[in-house]
Amino acid sequence: MLQAGSRMTLVLGGARSGKSAYAEALIEAAPAPWTYCATAQAFDDEMVERIALHRARRPEGWVTRDVPMALPEAVAAAPGPVLVDCLTLWLTNLILAEADVGAAAEALRAACRAAPGPVVLVGNEVGLGIVPENALARRFRDAAGRLHQQLAQDCDRVVFMVAGLPMIVKGQA
Repeated sequence: MLQAGSRMTLVLGGARSGKSAYAEALIEAAPAPWTYCATAQAFDDEMVERIALHRARRPEGWVTRDVPMALPEAVAAAPGPVLVDCLTLWLTNLILAEADVGAAAEALRAACRAAPGPVVLVGNEVGLGIVPENALARRFRDAAGRLHQQLAQDCDRVVFMVAGLPMIVKGQA
C-alpha cells in the first residue's frame, strides 16, 4: 500500500520477480484514474503477447500511455497517480536512439518531483551479474545503475523484489 504522504516509489528487481504486479497494487491503493506509462515496444510476437497480458491484468480505471521515448512528458501530463513500467526499456530506447540519456534522466526526475499524485517507477536491476563483455552492454549497465541511484535519491521508498516478495530498501513498508 502507498503510505500517506508517499510521493515516489522505486521498485527494482530481476526479470519475473513480481515488480509490475507489486507496483500496480501500490498505485491502485490511490484513487483512480491511474496513468500507466508503458515504455515497451512490441518488436516480436512474444512481446506483443507480454504487453497484452499486462493490459488484461489491469482493471478498469487505468489509462495507458505508450511512451517509448517521451516518458518525462507523459509523467508531467498525468492528472493523478502514475506508474512507469519500465525504466529499463525506456533507457534501452534512449541509448538505441543515441539520445542524451543524462538530460532525459534529469527531465524524468523533474517530472516525477512535480507530479500531482504518487509516482511508482519500475526498473530491472541489471547490475548484480558479471561485467558484460561488450562496450554497449557495459554502457547500458552503467547508465541503468546511475539512473536507479538518481531516482532512489528522490524517492520516499525503494523496494527490491525477489521471488514476488518485496524487500524494503528505503522508507517504510
